[in-house]
Amino acid sequence: MIEYQVIKRRQGLFRPGRVMFFLASLLTGALPALGDGAVPVMNVQAGAVGGKGELTLRQALQLVLQNNPELAAFSKEVTAYEGTKLQAGLFNNPEFSIEAEDINSSRSDIQKFTTFRISQLIELGGKRPARVNVATLGQEMADQAYAAKRLEIIARTASAFVDVLENQAQVSVLSDTLHLVQAAMETVVKRVEAGKSPPMEAIRSKVALSTANIELEQARHNLSAARTRLALLWGEAEPRFSQVLGELESFVEIPEFNQLVNRLEENPIVLQSLKNIAQREAMVALEKAKKIPNITVDAGIRRYLGVDATTAVVGVTIPLPVFNRNQGNELEAHHRLNKAIDERASVELQLRTEFTRNYENLLAARNEIRLLHDEVLPGAKNAFEITNRGYQLGKFSFLEMLDAQRAFFQNRILYVRALASYQRLVNTIEQLIAAPLADSAADSTRLNIQGKERNQ
Repeated sequence: MIEYQVIKRRQGLFRPGRVMFFLASLLTGALPALGDGAVPVMNVQAGAVGGKGELTLRQALQLVLQNNPELAAFSKEVTAYEGTKLQAGLFNNPEFSIEAEDINSSRSDIQKFTTFRISQLIELGGKRPARVNVATLGQEMADQAYAAKRLEIIARTASAFVDVLENQAQVSVLSDTLHLVQAAMETVVKRVEAGKSPPMEAIRSKVALSTANIELEQARHNLSAARTRLALLWGEAEPRFSQVLGELESFVEIPEFNQLVNRLEENPIVLQSLKNIAQREAMVALEKAKKIPNITVDAGIRRYLGVDATTAVVGVTIPLPVFNRNQGNELEAHHRLNKAIDERASVELQLRTEFTRNYENLLAARNEIRLLHDEVLPGAKNAFEITNRGYQLGKFSFLEMLDAQRAFFQNRILYVRALASYQRLVNTIEQLIAAPLADSAADSTRLNIQGKERNQ
């Protein structure tokens, strides 16, 4: 009796929500274990995988966070703002000047002198603190941009990991298909040799076997490509792992729409847009401060060469804001602020639209998985087994047996694809809300309990 497994699984290695949990642990400096059955955490470097060439999601994420060049570039932008803040807080340098008058004149009635002067520009109106504030908010914007990119890279890695899991499962299903087609062909050949079936059925069975071989070979190529795409995320052109360890058949409770949509405000892209507004407001304040003229104070000594005398000189320079009152830059800053406000509204609308689409797709994927698991696959499997036994007894034709076999394995492939789509949608939603769905479901339970207690 042949056993038909939908998916070969390894318990406890990949579950929805653990991607964001891993991110949270990195941000807090803690790296707790992922659960029973997980491969222990390694001090991984590029190319480091399990001893048997097996790769877990945890190891893949560590490799990506350590070696992804795109993420490294964003981190450099954050550190660059340290220089921006430093420069914004510096005072203007003093200026030293020497002035000599009539030094080459031969007339005795003209007093020759040389002046040594030091000048210092003094900024008024709080310009220097305003510049520092703009630079500080710019660094906070860069921090949020880095957090958004980090979240994107983690979600992209998790989805690439799911792609490999999906292709591994498809190779497994198609390998089973090939074995069953081979067994069916042997049965057909025996019936043809015994004169119980026409020779045409043997030809058809060979065609079915060739088709199964082609599909399996294509699935292996797809698996190889998926492994390469995953390895490229941490900069390896050739993957050094043979397989990934994970479980497609793992599910999470999906919270209510309104509860999740409110968490979109925690997305780093939204926080970055808020920092952008704050920085634009700081720029408006800076441009307003520039309307107040700066003064230049100078002091020095004047040496009279003819009488051998020295005297002190002082001076103050104050610009008169008659024509240029910085009105153009201030107007520009106000418009940039309005633009930032509109961009924030646009970001929220885009995130809400994307979340709504993915949330509905996630519900549809869950229903599809339930239908395939509870009704379609058991029915297709039963039909195939009955038809297969009936063909051996001469009750069904070869085409009927072949159709039942094809329907069963096509539905197994559909089930694998539905599971992979579900996991990718979970990753996408967790990226949008910047938190695991499991945590959101737990929050919902706590809220419901608190509501019941208040009612009581």
